[in-house]
Amino acid sequence: MNDNHYTQEIEQFDSQAAFWWDPDGPFKTLHQINPLRLKYITDQVNISGQQVLDVGCGGGILSEALAASGAVVTGLDLSPASLQTAQLHLHESGHDINYLQQSVEAFAAENPASQDVVCCLEMLEHVPDPESILDACVAALKPGGWLFLSTLNRTPKAMLLGIFAAEHVLKIVPKGTHHYEQFIKPSELVKALVTRPVEIADISGMRYNPITQSAVLDKTDLDINYLLAAQKRN
Repeated sequence: MNDNHYTQEIEQFDSQAAFWWDPDGPFKTLHQINPLRLKYITDQVNISGQQVLDVGCGGGILSEALAASGAVVTGLDLSPASLQTAQLHLHESGHDINYLQQSVEAFAAENPASQDVVCCLEMLEHVPDPESILDACVAALKPGGWLFLSTLNRTPKAMLLGIFAAEHVLKIVPKGTHHYEQFIKPSELVKALVTRPVEIADISGMRYNPITQSAVLDKTDLDINYLLAAQKRN
């Protein structure tokens, strides 16, 4: 993906920013899968009192869930409108979250080895250089800290259900949200991580049911969405 395309991605999230906290709006599936995403993280690590970085935080859906679980949260995003929505929602929720309009690369350079947990969920498939994001996420982690990632597998099934069905038939995701060529196979993500100072602890698929509007984890089904947990070596 070129930088111009990436700018368009940010502009698209800007244009939808007012709807981040609408449970029936364009981000409703994020609201529906968020409890499962949080559970995946807290099943691996007790985040209470921990420094947690939410990379690509958008309007703060995950950030607020992390804060509600006792984490000390910093949220990063490059969409100013999304961050404004996230900041405004703190007046409603009462949470204390440090939101920054900053790239994770810049944050990691300024705050190396500062975070107990780094979350980068539903973001890698939207960036021009996922390897750079991974480098920065790992650099921001303290030794022994945890990295949580989620993205979409590059399979025909993911194209059919993750793009065609989700965006055009069921319309549960805004059109143009995903681009198939940017999806990442689990084998590619694992290959990237084994060259970095982390140990992969888990890879689990996430199956979303549009009828029940909920998601479940399935270690045997990585065909569409999947999550990965890794721990930085001491």
